Amino acid sequence: MTNLPNCPKCNSEYTYEDGSLLVCPECAYEWSATATETEEENVIRDANGNILNDGDAVTVIKDLKVKGSSSSIKIGTKVKSIRLVPDAADGHDIECKIDGFGAMKLKSSVVKKA
Repeated sequence: MTNLPNCPKCNSEYTYEDGSLLVCPECAYEWSATATETEEENVIRDANGNILNDGDAVTVIKDLKVKGSSSSIKIGTKVKSIRLVPDAADGHDIECKIDGFGAMKLKSSVVKKA
């Protein structure tokens, strides 16, 4: 017996193969096993573990000092229309514009999905 992954939608353990697809009998969700493996590698999650997407709105969860500025980004600042950069070398995987500061790069570990 092979070890099949749980359903990504409802987390049911009773999945089965149907040709090249995996099927969940509880919620009737169908997905490709190869697509699941590649999608998990490029997923960017916020501080609470929620998956972030381009265009989402996020909230800053701690005060952030801004290099070259005397002011800082305060906790609770809402940032709209983020753009994800999955292959960022410095760990700053979110590009956005913040009112009063302009274009910025943020780490996904200091934001939560709004």
